[in-house]
Amino acid sequence: MGSSDFSVRILKDLAEKYTLCGVVTQPDKPAGRGKTLTPPPVKVLADQLRIPVLQPAKLRLPESFAQLEALQPDLIVVAAYGQILRQNVLDLPKFGCINVHASLLPRWRGASPIQAAILNGDTISGVTIMKMDAGIDTGPELAKKDVTIDPDETSLSLSEKLAAIGGSLLIETLPGYLNGTINPITQEENGATYTSMIKKEDGQLDFNYPAQTLERKIRAYFDWPGTFMDWEGQILKVRKAKVDLLCSTLPGKRDLCGGYPCIGTTEGGLILLEVQPAGKKWMDGKDFVRGARHWTSS
Repeated sequence: MGSSDFSVRILKDLAEKYTLCGVVTQPDKPAGRGKTLTPPPVKVLADQLRIPVLQPAKLRLPESFAQLEALQPDLIVVAAYGQILRQNVLDLPKFGCINVHASLLPRWRGASPIQAAILNGDTISGVTIMKMDAGIDTGPELAKKDVTIDPDETSLSLSEKLAAIGGSLLIETLPGYLNGTINPITQEENGATYTSMIKKEDGQLDFNYPAQTLERKIRAYFDWPGTFMDWEGQILKVRKAKVDLLCSTLPGKRDLCGGYPCIGTTEGGLILLEVQPAGKKWMDGKDFVRGARHWTSS
């Protein structure tokens, strides 16, 4: 069970070692300017591997469970699926449901652990293989592996790192779990933190926060939902920025720093290195500001 690009690597590694009776993923969704119906990345790979695909809109519906039950799985592996598994699903396979979670549990339980790690300035992240229970990422652990978060890490690059180690760690862990030599260890509650679902509007930049907080947000929300600000009544998207504590002005006030557009915050200036004005392509901040005549007028 999985939907995102993170899940693709897990599926690929799993399919090389085990017989998969099916893949469960989210329904196709409209994407792009033309709103073309687009399958999740996991479905694309499953079709290539000729694995049957189920795409229930709601897994909790009786007819969806009946389809899953018909597959008679011995084990269900979950990786960034996007729907909550009810107890009937958790109890269906002989060996239960195993989750490949993109954090070092109990830190960052929930739907957006990769983004949360970057947003909060963590220097270490990792993957936890756990046996699922009815809670939100509260089940007992089977294995863990950590990875360093680089200073310029984005959610995209960190996701790729975690997917790679997650796939290999899963393959290392499953034989011992299935033969009973690896026993689940109860997860610690001390130090548990939770994430929430990210909405598109969360990407708006609020300059009443420190520049470092906003720079982390830009990296955490790359490339979805993306970050943006208002500029002359339209949206200006921001994909890359840096902090300059010396290039400081009032929160929200626009300035220039080294030829780049800069905006004041409550602590330091946020220098916009790569932006996309409405209706245009991504461009270097210097190129943007050359055509933005009123950038420093207010």
